Amino acid sequence: MTPPLVVAVDIGGTKTAAATVTCDAQVGPIQHVPTPAAAGPEAVIASVTELIRTVLDGACDRDGSAPPLQGIAVATAGMVDTRTGTIVAANSTFPGWPGTAVGKRLGAIFETRVRVQHDVAAHGAGEAWVGAGRGATCALMVAVGTGVGSAIVLEGRSRGGAHHAAGEMGHMPSRLAAGMPCPCGRTGHLEAIASGPAIASRYRALHGGDAQTPAVLAQADAGEPGAVGVVRDAATALGEAIAGSVTVLDPEVVILGGGIVRASQTWLTTVRQSVHHELVAPLREIPLRLSSLGGAAPLLGAARAVWQASDDDMPAGGRW
Repeated sequence: MTPPLVVAVDIGGTKTAAATVTCDAQVGPIQHVPTPAAAGPEAVIASVTELIRTVLDGACDRDGSAPPLQGIAVATAGMVDTRTGTIVAANSTFPGWPGTAVGKRLGAIFETRVRVQHDVAAHGAGEAWVGAGRGATCALMVAVGTGVGSAIVLEGRSRGGAHHAAGEMGHMPSRLAAGMPCPCGRTGHLEAIASGPAIASRYRALHGGDAQTPAVLAQADAGEPGAVGVVRDAATALGEAIAGSVTVLDPEVVILGGGIVRASQTWLTTVRQSVHHELVAPLREIPLRLSSLGGAAPLLGAARAVWQASDDDMPAGGRW
């Protein structure tokens, strides 16, 4: 008998990825489609539905029979109530996304169980399962790209907190971001100085021109003083936030992911130095590892939540 599969989906601001994932972390061919985020929730759900069908068709046996479907796992941008699979909050990239009952909708369409979680939480769970955090009882995942996010993974499960906001590191106060506007509408948050767009916009504000984030990072590694200052400030602020989180959580490992982490040695070295400088002696040797699973990480982490859940934990139809 063909073993059951989970179909995992990663809904990002520009593209959506999906693949089958087995209980031993084998990922099938990853399919990608553009995310019609600007068109609203109905368009996103319709796109995800078709992508899941494409993945299921590709998983059929030679005789055309489909493997048993253990469930559907979704990693998505936005804050998620994992108990109901409903989006609690999202930024302007996803208009109308808050309030969307993703779990219930997909559960009804495919008549199966559905688990929905924040994309960074899924990324962290994947790395803790078979990636850079493998074997850790407690891991802190930090992702830096268009925003700054993090996730707390305890005993293989990402924890969302009482208000589904655990891991919103980007909205921690940061002394180096004082007065800087954050995308959330407030000022002085970490994301206002440490995200990829923040690095570019701050460089342009201080030094003119139209440089984008990759160029600023490359100029910093080449020693251009203006870029070095901006990148080091961003990395120092992030390191301080990581150190604060490590002091509270005392994880076994910190995993760094996202589009920035491999783009600049200046950035990475400064993050490590900042974390080390801020931590008390017993915590200073905590490893900071780069994520190792790439785009498969959120798919693996999302799927693991389905494999971990018992039938009593998660009835069909996406209700949690």
